[in-house]
Amino acid sequence: MLIAGFPAGAWGTNCYLVAPAAGEECVIIDPGHQATEGVAETIAKHRLKPVAVILTHGHIDHVASVVPVCGAHDVPAWIHPSDRYMMSDPERALGRSIGMPLMGELTVGEPDDVKELGDGAQLALAGLSFGVAHAPGHTKGSVTFRVPEAADIPSVLFSGDLLFAGSVGRTDLPGGDPAEMLDSLGRVCLPLDDSTVVLSGHGPQTTIGRERATNPYLREVAAGYGSGESAAPRRGM
Repeated sequence: MLIAGFPAGAWGTNCYLVAPAAGEECVIIDPGHQATEGVAETIAKHRLKPVAVILTHGHIDHVASVVPVCGAHDVPAWIHPSDRYMMSDPERALGRSIGMPLMGELTVGEPDDVKELGDGAQLALAGLSFGVAHAPGHTKGSVTFRVPEAADIPSVLFSGDLLFAGSVGRTDLPGGDPAEMLDSLGRVCLPLDDSTVVLSGHGPQTTIGRERATNPYLREVAAGYGSGESAAPRRGM
């Protein structure tokens, strides 16, 4: 499996292109602010053919390049219905002027073809299977995508802004909920094998095993406390 990722734009949001191998079809995950050029360069470098864009949630730092990327390759975008409005109304999704001076350079709106994600769905795209888990807490429509292990390749979790190396997503924006965040961590992340590679919306890759041992939020959920008040700072937009 080929996974090519790069941080894009003002918020350093990780965009990923996933394919069975170079020269094959691919899926684009979270083309955010100023990701268009990086997507084009990655496609050319690995000779890829995009078949879909899939979105972990609707915040503008994860969806700002959806319209031009989908339009350039005539592909659909998949998003959870609870976050769909954010593509057309990013300011409502943020609730305050986070990065709003950048709004003039962003492409706001939906691509021509939008498909909605549901919890437990299995997306068969580009010769790969992406398991969808609804994971609210950062936003109401946050989801994760998991590619199961195959041969000598461990399972991969594209966690969006649910789980980061050493932290979790913030919950103080519209649609955020600390209790839902902790529930999602326990329901989505804790059951996974320690070898599962975590590719998050911001920052470096990690593993479930590493986060189970060191992430204060995941440790707290595993211990059954669930307050989150004394843990490390949260991340994300």
